[in-house]
Amino acid sequence: MVNRRVVVACCSWALLLLLLTTSSTAAGAGGGGLRLNFYSQSCPRAEDIVREQVRRLYEEHGNTAVSWVRALFHDCMVKSCDASLLLETTTTVVSEQASHRSFGMRNFKYIATIKAALERECPATVSCADVLALAARDGVAMLGGPSTLPMRTGRRDSRESYYGVVERYIPNHNDSVSTVLSRFAAMGVEAEGAVALLGAHSVGRVHCFNLVGRLYPAVDGSMDAAYGEYLRGRCPEAEAPEDTREVVYARNDRETPMLLDNMYYRNLIAGRGLLLVDQRLASDPRTAPYVRRMAADNAYFHQRFAAALLTMSENAPLTGGQGEVRKHCSFLN
Repeated sequence: MVNRRVVVACCSWALLLLLLTTSSTAAGAGGGGLRLNFYSQSCPRAEDIVREQVRRLYEEHGNTAVSWVRALFHDCMVKSCDASLLLETTTTVVSEQASHRSFGMRNFKYIATIKAALERECPATVSCADVLALAARDGVAMLGGPSTLPMRTGRRDSRESYYGVVERYIPNHNDSVSTVLSRFAAMGVEAEGAVALLGAHSVGRVHCFNLVGRLYPAVDGSMDAAYGEYLRGRCPEAEAPEDTREVVYARNDRETPMLLDNMYYRNLIAGRGLLLVDQRLASDPRTAPYVRRMAADNAYFHQRFAAALLTMSENAPLTGGQGEVRKHCSFLN
């Protein structure tokens, strides 16, 4: 006699396997035409080359890894993951890098280093948009974050800059939680994913220009008092200049400044969020539960960060015959 419980269990597992297989197949066909190992035939070593260059640059200039993560965020959030951010200003183009929202971004010259290594191996094959995405993935690993992200490729490069609309898409340091969540939602990233992606503020630094509003004339009441006094020491002037040769700044995380970890969320709970938009996550009922859970579980933070990063990296990509594959990431072909 057949055990009915065994039959039900077997059927349940078979159904689950079918659903997972179907979902995986659908995902492989999605992402606007992106797919895993896109360059397996046209440039088999493409991803290895990017990884090697990212590792080498990180060993020489540790802050490059932080730059790649921020660059992907800025590129993908403004309309499309299409390397429009990398275009420099010319007689016909105004670079997105000239926007106030891009203040403090750097290391773009090293993207050219990675691209040059790919051009030597496979001329005019790997897009700058894919260089950005892969460099961010590998930069996350260098910073102690998730190390095996299934990043799909096949993006192509924009033929235009979106300088005129950057401020419409990139959240500001003192925006409301509602504004931030709506910007992420436009890319298909839900509230939990938005909280996870903002965890990238666990690494890097913030210039005093974006901090003095919370420090003067009085320290923001949502900030830990001792932390506020420390930041006043880092940013002693109420009128910090936006752009100088010796810009003063504060680390996002004083304890593990070059680790992509959940210290960011622990700091928020303790009133040590650096930016106002960060601190607001800890008190808003839509985001506070995620802040608490990620503060308590670093593995959970990494899991949600990885999923959200992949979603963001596939925002409205140009594929197929759209756009172009630039030979030099800073200029149109």
